Amino acid sequence: MLPIRAVIVDFDGTACLHDVGVHLLDRFGTDASRNRELAGIDAAFDAGRIGLRDVLIAEAATLRADDDELIAFALAHCPLDPTFAPFVAWAENLDVPITVVSDGFGLHVNASLETAGLGHLPVVTNTWDRGTLAFGAAHPICVGCGTCKKQAVERVREAYGPVAFVGDGVSDRFGARYADVTFAKDGLAEHCRSASIPFLTYEDFDDVRVSLEGLDVAAGPLGGEPCPGWREPG
Repeated sequence: MLPIRAVIVDFDGTACLHDVGVHLLDRFGTDASRNRELAGIDAAFDAGRIGLRDVLIAEAATLRADDDELIAFALAHCPLDPTFAPFVAWAENLDVPITVVSDGFGLHVNASLETAGLGHLPVVTNTWDRGTLAFGAAHPICVGCGTCKKQAVERVREAYGPVAFVGDGVSDRFGARYADVTFAKDGLAEHCRSASIPFLTYEDFDDVRVSLEGLDVAAGPLGGEPCPGWREPG
């Protein structure tokens, strides 16, 4: 039996080979002056002055296309990692459920999974409605992220047991901190090194499978430092 009983997978850049939001902004975003404004918002996020939720709202306001066009573009240009579906089949054969958690625009995730025959996977993400974002998976107090991956990890652990988290970027940092086993690459790996969060490296889901098959013990969550957005909304 594996030492973990469930897996949470980030979507953009992890289950999907691309950061879909970046591609949508490049294709459907508005003029250069608005892009300069977004650069300032990104800088404020990097400096910790605002949370990811504020970034997403600002970015969503720049997109000039209807929902069907945005989804069609994502499906045509942003495929899933080809090792993801076999990984899901392997895990489910061992009664280890997979949950996809994303803190992006949200509108493309279910369509991408359904196209790949993975529409049965539970998805935790933000809700998109004609350019307006709702944050139903946010933490009730923290105002940093749109989708709280810390909370997602804790809920899956409560339902199934020890959780492995697989991610690649800054929005995954609290999922990584609270998972029992973390797989990280790219920006998430850099963050884990700087924050002393234990992690295993991977390039694709074949690597994750091999590592889990050879894993004897789940280290358990690091916990500790709360999110910088951990304050009363207002």
